[in-house]
Amino acid sequence: MKKMTLGKTSQLLPAIGLGTWEMGGGISPDPSTDKESIKSIIKAVEFGMTHIDTAEYYGAGHTEELVGKALKEIGREKVFLTSKVWPNHLKIKDMLNSIENTLERLGTDRLDLYLVHWPPEDISIKEAIQNINIVLDRGYTRYIGVSNFSISQLKEAVSASKAPIVCNQVRYNIEDREIERSGLLDFCNSKGISVVAYSPLNRMGMSATALKLEEVAKNRNATSAQIALAWLIKKGAFTIPKAIKEKHLLENAKAGDIELTDDEMELLS
Repeated sequence: MKKMTLGKTSQLLPAIGLGTWEMGGGISPDPSTDKESIKSIIKAVEFGMTHIDTAEYYGAGHTEELVGKALKEIGREKVFLTSKVWPNHLKIKDMLNSIENTLERLGTDRLDLYLVHWPPEDISIKEAIQNINIVLDRGYTRYIGVSNFSISQLKEAVSASKAPIVCNQVRYNIEDREIERSGLLDFCNSKGISVVAYSPLNRMGMSATALKLEEVAKNRNATSAQIALAWLIKKGAFTIPKAIKEKHLLENAKAGDIELTDDEMELLS
C-alpha cells in the first residue's frame, strides 16, 4: 500500500483508507448490519487501510460506536482515527461536548484527526477554527482539519488557525472534478494541505469515463474501481472508499499498489 504524507506533518498515511458513512445507519442508527460492519473495519485494517474515517453525524453516533468496538479487537495503536464535528456543534461548549462524546463512543482518549464537517452557519469560520484549536490544545486530537470548505473558506480557516490545517476532505472522483475546475485542488497543493477524497468511486456511477477505465483496467488486469482509486492517488489525493464485503475491501487495498503512467493519466483525463 502506497503511503503519503499528511499535510505539512511527518505523518505517513496509507493512500487508501476506509470511509464509514452508512455503516450502522445514515442519519439515524440502524443496528441491523452491526456485526458485518465491525468485521469490515477489522478486515480493512488487516489489508493495510489503517486510516479509519467516521463522524458524530453518521448513524447519530452509532457508527462511532461500531468503530470503537472494532478498535477493541484491532488495537487502537494500529489505526489512524479521524472523526468530524457537525456544524451545529461548533460553539466551544458544544464542540467540547461533541469531542468528549465522540471519544467515549470510540473508546479512546484521543483522535488522530478532528475535522469541521461542514462550514459553520451560525458562527464565523474564525470562531469555529479558534474553537477546534482549543480542542487540539486540550489534547483531544493530534491534528485538525476541515471538510467541504471552498478556497475562500479555507483561506479564512488557515488565517484563523494557530495550528496547521492539515487537510480538506471533499467530494472528488474521476467523474466529479469540481475541485480541479474551481482551483481548490491547486490551492490545497500550494499550501501543503492534503486533499482527502470522499465518494471516490462516485457510487460507481462513472458512465462518462467507464470505457476508458475499462480499457486501462483490462491492460492492468485490474478492475475499473481500482483504476479510479489509483487515478486519485496519482493526483495526490488520499481516498476513503466505503466497503463492506471482503472482496471489495481487498480490491480497494490492492488499488493502493497501482502506479498509473503519464500516458494512462492522459487517456483518463
